[in-house]
Amino acid sequence: MEGEPTRVMVAVSESTIKGYPHASISSRGAFEWTVQKIVRSNTSGFRLLFLHVQVPDEDGFDDMDSMYASPEDFRNMNHRDKVRGLHLLEYFVNRCHEIGVACEAWIKKGDPKEVICREVQRVHPDLLVVGSRGLGPFQRVFVGTVSEFCVKHAECPVVTIKRKADETPQDPVDD
Repeated sequence: MEGEPTRVMVAVSESTIKGYPHASISSRGAFEWTVQKIVRSNTSGFRLLFLHVQVPDEDGFDDMDSMYASPEDFRNMNHRDKVRGLHLLEYFVNRCHEIGVACEAWIKKGDPKEVICREVQRVHPDLLVVGSRGLGPFQRVFVGTVSEFCVKHAECPVVTIKRKADETPQDPVDD
């Protein structure tokens, strides 16, 4: 399809260090790499597709001080999660508009590795870019890696972008 922009999906997540609405180190790195190394000055030749996957709390009460809840508590949690995800995506959408790259952004809930692969299957991007925290083998056993799963299971080419050494927090699991 000549004339169609190349569609690059970038999976993004929030920072576990700073919290919402800040983008994780890996997400910012994946985005910046995509802009600098793929898009470059050909802004009209690309469309960036930002996917943020929110991981639901197992019990839904991480931020509550009580084990009792009202229907209002659940409405507030759902609203808070939606707002946080929108703030995160706003960062990337604003950056795209600053440099003149077309983009789309959306939020899904679930296990990030499974949701990303399912969205790749649904949307059919030309390329998937994911950040990688660069965990060692011991940490991968306990934390798992979304990027490795996507490389093996996504139905499109996948590029993983490692964090820069000077951006690695004291605990590499943090991002």
